[in-house]
Amino acid sequence: MTDIQRCEVRPGLLVEWTLHPATVEAAADLPDDSRPPAYLQESHIRTARSVREGGQFVPTWLGTGFDVPGVVDLDVLQGALRSWTLRHETLRSGFRWAGDDIRRFTLEADAVSLRREVIGDFADAGTLVQYLQDRFDAAADALTWPNFIYAAVVRDDCTSVYMAFDHSNVDSYSILRIPAEIHELYAAGIEGRVVERAPISSYIDFCEIERESADQMDDTHATITRWREFIRRCDGRLPPFPVDLGLEPGGKLPPQKMMQERLVDAEDAAAFEAYCRPYGGSMTGILAATSLIVHEIGGQPVYRTVVPFHTRAKSQWQDSVGWYVGGAPIEIPTAQSPDFQSVLEMVRAALRANRPLARMPIERVLRLLGADFRPTSPDPCSIVSYVDTRGIVGSESWDDLKAYGLIRVSYGDQVCVWVNRLHTGLQLGSRYPDNDVAYKNMRLYVEQLRETIVSVARAGAARVPAQSSV
Repeated sequence: MTDIQRCEVRPGLLVEWTLHPATVEAAADLPDDSRPPAYLQESHIRTARSVREGGQFVPTWLGTGFDVPGVVDLDVLQGALRSWTLRHETLRSGFRWAGDDIRRFTLEADAVSLRREVIGDFADAGTLVQYLQDRFDAAADALTWPNFIYAAVVRDDCTSVYMAFDHSNVDSYSILRIPAEIHELYAAGIEGRVVERAPISSYIDFCEIERESADQMDDTHATITRWREFIRRCDGRLPPFPVDLGLEPGGKLPPQKMMQERLVDAEDAAAFEAYCRPYGGSMTGILAATSLIVHEIGGQPVYRTVVPFHTRAKSQWQDSVGWYVGGAPIEIPTAQSPDFQSVLEMVRAALRANRPLARMPIERVLRLLGADFRPTSPDPCSIVSYVDTRGIVGSESWDDLKAYGLIRVSYGDQVCVWVNRLHTGLQLGSRYPDNDVAYKNMRLYVEQLRETIVSVARAGAARVPAQSSV
């Protein structure tokens, strides 16, 4: 995961695809779709509007970039892009305001077509990067529809494809699957065959199911009680990253910076995983290391955070594009722990006890708590996320295809950290407030995280006996 400035954009002829004006016009006349937005989607849209009304435009798109080798047939590529789009109903669905309510509309698949436009040659990579970022900001905006765009930079030796979506459509797992899926469809188109696949379950159906389940709970439910106690211990808010970020209270959201680098190679990543496996694996290890490091930097005796988990609990959602993410609160009394292994045990216990809480959308929780949680930032809290990407189809070819997951870095007062296990090792990406204090403390965090992973990995001979995992 990185930003568009770090994904090896190279000069070439830029071509864009957006939904055809006739498709957009057809959507304007559609009746409401009875399936509601997910709580996560609704909060995202309301936050975007609130921030916009406060005078700031904060882009929140995610995307992917990857190469298609050789001379590319743009007609076949367009067919692949359209076929992929039609598989995922959420991309045919949007939202509109009815007073203060958010209503969904959804197009039928046969009403969807793409318009291709040749933008022109770009001889300078920096100019192309800035154009793409500005274009994606406008075309993949949370408050407009359509809110996604596809682009290709065409060259004689290869073509780089870029696809950007407002976050309401996708999560990181969705975008990491895209390169292999587009390659499969493109290869089939070149060979004149059709890719036969079973229908993919709709994220819109998931939104309806999840919301119906969440709405059955009231403020007396045990899940809400546990969240209420957690937030009370966080001084009445969702937890920030517990180090000094050099921020003044109030005011507009500060600009952010991206930090992206490899933490360790494949050998150390494997050894770290082996050490942590009895306690739940690398995710437990990353959280344990983080709790120790932020305690040393920031001095907080207890590390409190919300751990993101995917909500693709049933296999029917595995191939579906959407925003399948929930969060579980954990508290780690780091100051009481003498060593890394003790913190591992604490994290394992906390995850075991609290992971089921991620089934309840945080936005529903906050609504039931009845407190004033008016959103002021696109990131409601800081996170540290871990994803093992090695099982994703095509991941072994990401380096050769220059495939990236893209994150828009714009404005925000939180810290988001993504640690991904790749075939080549552990990779870290983070966005954080752009000031000297935050940079200094984030560099300390990343360097100490690397040192901890390496020291644990190389202490394999001293591993404790295996225990059951999370």
